[in-house]
Amino acid sequence: MPLIQPSRSEFITLNQHCYHLRHWGEPSAPLLVMLHGWMDSSATFQFLVDALPGCWHVVAPDWRGFGDSDWNQGSYYFPDYLADLDALLSHLSPQQPVRLLGHSMGAMIAGIYAGVRPERIERLSLVEGFGLNATRPAEAPGRYARWLRERRDTPSFNALGQLEDVASKLIERNPRLNTARAHWLATMLTREQDDGQLVYRADPRHKMVNPVLYRLEEAKCCWQRITSPVQWVMGGDMWDHPMAKGVLDTLPERRACFALLQESVVADAGHMIQWEQPSALAEEIQSFLI
Repeated sequence: MPLIQPSRSEFITLNQHCYHLRHWGEPSAPLLVMLHGWMDSSATFQFLVDALPGCWHVVAPDWRGFGDSDWNQGSYYFPDYLADLDALLSHLSPQQPVRLLGHSMGAMIAGIYAGVRPERIERLSLVEGFGLNATRPAEAPGRYARWLRERRDTPSFNALGQLEDVASKLIERNPRLNTARAHWLATMLTREQDDGQLVYRADPRHKMVNPVLYRLEEAKCCWQRITSPVQWVMGGDMWDHPMAKGVLDTLPERRACFALLQESVVADAGHMIQWEQPSALAEEIQSFLI
């Protein structure tokens, strides 16, 4: 599949981890940082970058444990991603606030970070990432117990088969994804084992439960401290992602936390808007970010 905007790789050290960064565009162009979601990688933004009008210097990292960045020695914890983002922005733009876009998990990280470091963000676009379901303290004992079990018996990924199998699964989950894009993504999101089978290009320990409960009230306090304009972008097939089922009831109270909020819906798209409708998403974020 021909790519309109070829990317180039850079490897840097952030918090004792080798991080892979993907760059598009000229370094002299306005900077736009993009953050991918869970079980994804920086390559997820290729079609969106191809569709963006104007000139941008887009930089997207592979989060630790994903893509071509280093893995942890043990479990993964949300605050580590905040620290990695802080170090990344210090590397990319030490003096100036940045335009930041996150998808799904990347949007969750970006939203919390923008409240913790409001002076570092000029504009914030959150694509399909408005926080997790609220939890109850009573869930803690079971959560810790499950985490201890998973530490003892480290999870692994099942083999995915061949490239065609992976592409078919991507299309099944994202029905508007065309065949050429599905095959390209299948290549970027997997690696080949010694037996020729493909597995995800990610640390299987990401499947382990987080022992720390998600605290919605804490997230809301962070969102309330954001000073930049914020954009929410949702797919028209709203709430097709399993983790979003419990968010809908609390959407008004989450929305109220943002002082400068714009919302937009991309029609005919599910959770992976940047795969299914990259041109429509590019139009939405371009008008907001400029």
